[in-house]
Amino acid sequence: MAEKLRPSEYNPLIRDLPAQERPRERLRENGAAALSNAELLAIILRVGYRSESVLNVSARLLARFGGLGGLAHAGFGELCDERGLGEAKACQVKAAL
Repeated sequence: MAEKLRPSEYNPLIRDLPAQERPRERLRENGAAALSNAELLAIILRVGYRSESVLNVSARLLARFGGLGGLAHAGFGELCDERGLGEAKACQVKAAL
């Protein structure tokens, strides 16, 4: 039986976004209050991975842990177990929150 192919999802990288839509540039121009928690977390994480942009990773983590508070209370091991996070990124998140 032939495997059904799914259309690839468009997963833009931060550098593919117009400058005025990039989180770091928006933070610099408008302040942190102008950004969503996912965008602020994306700045902390810096990069996603091959199949998921950093904005998608951030949104997924916030949904999974119930927002910044849940993410702050998550254990180090829990964070490391998440797709797209290793020890270095888990440390960045824990240090920032």
